[in-house]
Formats: sequence, C-alpha cells, structure tokens
Amino acid sequence: MAQAHARIGTENFKTEIEAGGRALIADEPESLGGKGAGFTPYELLLSALGACSSITLKMYADRKGWPLTGVDVQLHHTKTDDRSVITRTVKLSGDLSEDQRARLAEVIERTPVTRTLKEGADIATTFVS
Repeated sequence: MAQAHARIGTENFKTEIEAGGRALIADEPESLGGKGAGFTPYELLLSALGACSSITLKMYADRKGWPLTGVDVQLHHTKTDDRSVITRTVKLSGDLSEDQRARLAEVIERTPVTRTLKEGADIATTFVS
C-alpha cells in the first residue's frame, strides 16, 4: 500500500527519506546530537496522523455534500511510563450541523492511520548484506 526508503550516512543524524517519488529530511534536534535539519521521527508520525485525519474528514464531507470548508488538526505526543499518548485537537470550519459534526467525530476515530496506531502493527525486519 505504501513504501518508503530511509538512508543515513555519517552526518549525525540526518536521514534522507524517499516516498512516493518525493524526498524529505529527518533529523534530531541539536539537543540530541543532530542539526535540526529536518523533522524528528515523532513529528513525522504526528504529521501522518494529522494528514490522514484531515484528508479523510474532507473526503467524507465532500462525498456527503456537507459544507466543510476546513479542518485544522493539532497533535501532541507524550510518553507516560511505557505508553505513548497522542492528543489530537480538531477544529472544523464551515456551516455544519451538530449531527454532521458528531458524525465527523465518529469518522475521525476510524481513519486508516488512526486505526493502525490504535491497533498496533507487526513489523518484520530483515538484515541484508
């Protein structure tokens, strides 16, 4: 369904990422030994959740012909003990009814990335020469 390629060399901790024919940089902040040249891994994770949330709500509202004119998603990641907590705050713009807003609140809990994060994912790792 999706693919990405990440590559790091000798420059701490700058990582070049290619996905979907586009490129971006990941890095760690200077406080962790990087140069802050790109998004941190958790910023990328939150970005994926925010994009999926926004896109899914927009697609759903468009299909229904609802007057959704914008979606603003604020995300924050924290860690408590051994558990990650992501706080998602959503602002919907447009002349939506309370029923439409309630339905969009249900839909956002079932976006693909939301479900992946909530369910967890198996990761199969292979090292090659």
